[in-house]
Amino acid sequence: MSKDLFMLMREQEIQTQNFLPSKKEIQFSSKEFITEILENGWSDKFELFAQAKRMSEALEVVTTELLKSLPQENFEAFGLKGTYRNGGDSVNYKEDHVYLDLQKQLKDREELLKLALKSSNPIYDHEGIEVPKCSTTPRKSSLSITF
Repeated sequence: MSKDLFMLMREQEIQTQNFLPSKKEIQFSSKEFITEILENGWSDKFELFAQAKRMSEALEVVTTELLKSLPQENFEAFGLKGTYRNGGDSVNYKEDHVYLDLQKQLKDREELLKLALKSSNPIYDHEGIEVPKCSTTPRKSSLSITF
């Protein structure tokens, strides 16, 4: 079935106007492609997703390896524009004892706030001040995929 998905995608690619379609053309034709497949019920959604996930993984590896082989310089080729950016330096804040102490205090405060949220009784910090019950923000739900 993987061959079938690849052939369908290849057929869709041939139907574009340009040999090297733009990003918008790729996005548009890809959405049309999958909408048509899903509406026509040509294949099992889970099987198609599994195939797409595997193809995506393969393309990610190929892209990463090709990127390593490119020179670290600006380029324009085949409708792409590459701009080289020097990574620069990051400050090693953890070498500072004041920074580390403040970071530990923040972690301790976070734990106290979590405890206060879960507790039905008031919680007080080391200075005798009541710890407030902070509100929560829901995280976006997601589907974890492994293979």
